[in-house]
Amino acid sequence: MRSIWNGAISFGLVSIPIKLVNATEHHSISFRQIHTADGGRIRYRKVCELDGEEIPASEIGKGYEEPGGGIMPITDDDLAALPLPTAKTIEIVAFVPAARIDPLQMDSAYYLSASGAPAAKPYVLLREALKRSDKVAVAKFALRGRERLGMLRVVDDAIVMHGLLWPDEVRAPEGVAPETNVTVRDAELDLADALMNTLGEVDLDTLHDDYREAVEEMIAAKASGGELPVEAAPAAGGGQVIDLMAALEKSVRAAKESRGEDEGEEVAEVTRMAPGKKGKAAASPAEPRKKPAAKKTATAKKTTPAAGATAGAKKAAPASGKQAAGQKQAQATKKTTAKKAAPRKRASA
Repeated sequence: MRSIWNGAISFGLVSIPIKLVNATEHHSISFRQIHTADGGRIRYRKVCELDGEEIPASEIGKGYEEPGGGIMPITDDDLAALPLPTAKTIEIVAFVPAARIDPLQMDSAYYLSASGAPAAKPYVLLREALKRSDKVAVAKFALRGRERLGMLRVVDDAIVMHGLLWPDEVRAPEGVAPETNVTVRDAELDLADALMNTLGEVDLDTLHDDYREAVEEMIAAKASGGELPVEAAPAAGGGQVIDLMAALEKSVRAAKESRGEDEGEEVAEVTRMAPGKKGKAAASPAEPRKKPAAKKTATAKKTTPAAGATAGAKKAAPASGKQAAGQKQAQATKKTTAKKAAPRKRASA
């Protein structure tokens, strides 16, 4: 891989000669501008405004436009004479946990290659120190005419540097989030969790650019005079979400079907709250209603008690209505008989 910058990593008093190599590349298909009437190529030529002549790249320099409209020439020697320690040095200023770096600041990525045999030992030293500390290095460097911020980390056996935007170059998310008050129910969160779990993880190496492949097929078909690819049917969805719960449930089922899971598997163990009726669950419109379970009969069969328990139960059981009336009448008769018999006993005495 061709290096785009040569310099050194400044690690305290340790200097590591390195080469900067692009770590990424773009595979997008580029088009040329043409004149639609005759197919002629449209080109942009760099023309001097004073004499109207086209200028070659070797005669093009830099200039700063002053507030009055004039142009002040700036040469490469002027920029090279700037008192910047990062002109040819990646200066490490701190070591921080990777979580401290906001992904919004991430920019281009570069491989740092050790330049020559003398750089191998300090290069490996820095690499192993980064691995053991589980931290990333924050550095400053100058590239393409400006000083930038960078983050150094380890990938396999190489040190990678990510260009970072300065903190004041990241915009605040003002006016982005919904300004209206929105309430999300637990049932909706449960279905969202179920959808996330169903989609699961993915091997990023299996993802590819479908649009680029379609463009390549179309170009190949036009070049060979064959039939152009048929336009695919638009994917369902993308419209206004009327019922969020139903949309989540359908999404879970679709994700399971795409992964070959059992369609009869339950979507999620959640109950949908009926609007306007707190505490009562309503069946989801996306699923068929389940038949209510049969009610238990009130006349459950009683087990037969043991013989001893039955005898005791009979003794302790209260008398029926007729038996109670007979007992009361017998007690009244005994009392009357006793009263009549009492004076006779005293007379005989």
